[in-house]
Amino acid sequence: MSVKIRKSLVATALVGAFAFASNNVMADPLNELHKAEAQIHKAAVKSQAKVDNAFEQTQELLAEYRSVVDEKEILKVYNDHVANLVADQNAGIESFNRQIATIDKTKQNVVPLMYRMIDTLEQFIKADVPFETEKRLARVERLRETMVNSSVTTSEKYRQVLEAYLVEKDYSSIVASSQGTLKLDGREITVDFGRVGRVAYVAQSLDMKHAWVWNNTSKSWDELGEEYLKPVKEMIRMSRKQASYDLVKLPIFGAE
Repeated sequence: MSVKIRKSLVATALVGAFAFASNNVMADPLNELHKAEAQIHKAAVKSQAKVDNAFEQTQELLAEYRSVVDEKEILKVYNDHVANLVADQNAGIESFNRQIATIDKTKQNVVPLMYRMIDTLEQFIKADVPFETEKRLARVERLRETMVNSSVTTSEKYRQVLEAYLVEKDYSSIVASSQGTLKLDGREITVDFGRVGRVAYVAQSLDMKHAWVWNNTSKSWDELGEEYLKPVKEMIRMSRKQASYDLVKLPIFGAE
């Protein structure tokens, strides 16, 4: 009995030892296999990372290329636009040069014309009905001073000459009055002057007992009869807006 048990124990021990040895033998290849798989996986991860990085770089290069292409198209459109602007500016410069040449020629003709206009205006004022004569001649003198002022452009000089003519034209449609002195027979009389354009220019003494009318033919004051005292008085009142405008009888001299 004991012999069998010992044999059995020996057999069991041998089997266990064999199994242990077999396990050790089998464990080494498995470990190596796991290690190899881990290395392969690790290498695969690195390879995938490289692929992903290369893909990202490719996408960036592609985007940069597209940006360069788009920018090139934009630059082409802009360059064409600038070229058109330059061509238009060159055409404008040529036009300005032609206009400047024309202006220079016009100036040569306009300047003598303005001097003649100023001389004619002065002659007209001296020959006209003598109202505000000093003021009107002073305007002519200012025009002459402006003509020799280098800081004033030719166009501005011409504008001022035309303006002086317009002022004289407006005098023809104005009803006005003023107070001043009238020289008669060596005497100075304070009077009220009244004017209806250039049609009638009258004067009346402050006591309203005498009235005169300017005779532009004889360049003198003619005394009026009593029948004109009231009309002259009313005309002066109307010019001062002291009475409503109405028809009045005034002496006039026909143009020659």
